[in-house]
This record gives sequence, C-alpha cells and structure tokens, in this order.
Amino acid sequence: MYFLTDKVARVRNISVSAANGAISLTILLIAPMGLFAVIVNTLLIVAATYGCLTVSDRILVYLLRDERGRDSLGAARDSSELRKRD
Repeated sequence: MYFLTDKVARVRNISVSAANGAISLTILLIAPMGLFAVIVNTLLIVAATYGCLTVSDRILVYLLRDERGRDSLGAARDSSELRKRD
C-alpha cells in the first residue's frame, strides 16, 4: 500500500523540482542565450515539475482512496460488511 503524507509529498516535490531546475540551469547556461531567458526557462521548468508532481499525487490519492478499506484480496476489512457463518 502506498501512503503519503502532505509534508512528505511537499518535500519530495520541492526536492525533485530543485533537481530538475539545477539540471536545466546547467544545460541552459551552456547554450548561447541571454541570462534572463536562462533564468525564466529554469523557473518555468521548476514550476512545471512541481505542478506535475502535485497533480500526480492528487490522482494517486484519488485512486487509492477506495483501496484503503480493502485487503489485498479485495475482501472488506470492515466487520459490518462481513457475513456471519453458520
């Protein structure tokens, strides 16, 4: 099962965004572009990475919302859903 708290997700998203930003900054500084264009492109990559990760986390939480009350075989864990045997 995949459990992710808001704080862990935010730290992961920021760290991945910073890594992507650092890589893109390094690549863009090599290219013959103006400094302003390099900075804007780097910030756009950081923002896009953070946004994509946040959206994917929300989709994951939505998809796993129904799985939290069920075990690996799909049987209900809630005792009210269990039937009494003869």
